[in-house]
Amino acid sequence: MRSTAEALQALEETVERYLIELEAIDMEQLQKKPSEEEWSIGQMYNHLIQSAQFMHLHNVDQCLAGGGAAADDAMAEKTESGTEVFDRGSFPPVRIRIPASPQYTPKQPESKEELRAGFRSVVERMKRTESTLNKAPRSKKIHHPRFGALDANEWFLLVEMHYRHHLLQLERLKNSSNT
Repeated sequence: MRSTAEALQALEETVERYLIELEAIDMEQLQKKPSEEEWSIGQMYNHLIQSAQFMHLHNVDQCLAGGGAAADDAMAEKTESGTEVFDRGSFPPVRIRIPASPQYTPKQPESKEELRAGFRSVVERMKRTESTLNKAPRSKKIHHPRFGALDANEWFLLVEMHYRHHLLQLERLKNSSNT
């Protein structure tokens, strides 16, 4: 498993790639959906920002604080798919489809600056959080719906894996907007 410092550096590089891609497209391309069921590039960017801020890093904070949903359960385990993801250090290269819903479907961005600011905010929070992870108790865990019980370090590592995984979707969306 990679260190949190390595994951932070990799995340910064991945975010830089997302920002470079953002500069190369206009608002129409950013908001174009290939189909009614699929997200636009802008929605995918908002998904990355929102999931990092309000799920992954929120759960890191909960594990660090030891309160809320964080179970003090050193015996709680990852699921088989969670173990596989962490053993290989990445999500499998498959599309994950979740039905559209008001609580899950990301909104379209209103501007590129909104997205730039969101990505910068995630990176800054990751930097602040990474320096506190050495104090994280491994016994405090929060359940991920697919991966099982994860501790603060694992939730932190998940951010970078998630961002890297969505690079595949970015390529597919870019290719669909060129047709």
